[in-house]
Amino acid sequence: MIIKINGQDCSCEKGEYLLDVARRNGFYLPTLCNHDAFEGQGCCRLCIVEVFERGRGKIVVSCVYPVESEIQVFTDSDKVVRQRRMILNLLRARAPESPEIEAMCKAYGAPEIKRFVHIDGSKCVLCGLCVKACNELSVGAISTAMRGVEKEVMPPYAEPSEVCVGCGSCAHVCPTNAIDIEETEDTRTIWGKTFELVHCRSCGCVIGTPEEIACAAEKSGEEPTDLCPDCRKKELALAMRNVYSHQ
Repeated sequence: MIIKINGQDCSCEKGEYLLDVARRNGFYLPTLCNHDAFEGQGCCRLCIVEVFERGRGKIVVSCVYPVESEIQVFTDSDKVVRQRRMILNLLRARAPESPEIEAMCKAYGAPEIKRFVHIDGSKCVLCGLCVKACNELSVGAISTAMRGVEKEVMPPYAEPSEVCVGCGSCAHVCPTNAIDIEETEDTRTIWGKTFELVHCRSCGCVIGTPEEIACAAEKSGEEPTDLCPDCRKKELALAMRNVYSHQ
């Protein structure tokens, strides 16, 4: 199937998300809630584009918009730019302490709107990536709570979670670095809970917390290990050489 993006012919598969098609063909679209490891969520709405089909135009969120027919797409039309600036202003009010949001506001010329009430001290834009990462990759230790301007991501009752394994997946996918994670040589602290760190017995690099390693082993059906991935490969290669050398 062929669609047009900013006047350029672009091939795609039916049902493919528009954001993926645009990126594959060299068109940049800003986004905060999109990550290669997860399907589109459409939370931040920054990746909006204008789509024309049968002569009618509409604004759509490209990361969750599947291409079903031949369409024309404009990534930076006047309508898109105006709405993207408004979205950025809303995100800036939500996360006024985020350098990433402020940089995007400057890049897209989004002047501050005084009537929007800022949430003091916040960097979180409620994109949902951290919650999705924890649910799909770890143990589901965090979720969104409250409503409206009080809505935030937290462990149950805002207390250190009993099930959190300290893997840090939530912090690693956060687009605005809103989740505090601190590491020393031997500990990792996240969500108000401190974990010991396990070091690879061969090379000494950090491989995770004991809880994280046990969780990963349970998910994979393997035994917990105290070797990092590189050292495991080396040990396996050495074992295979020993086997073949004795045949």
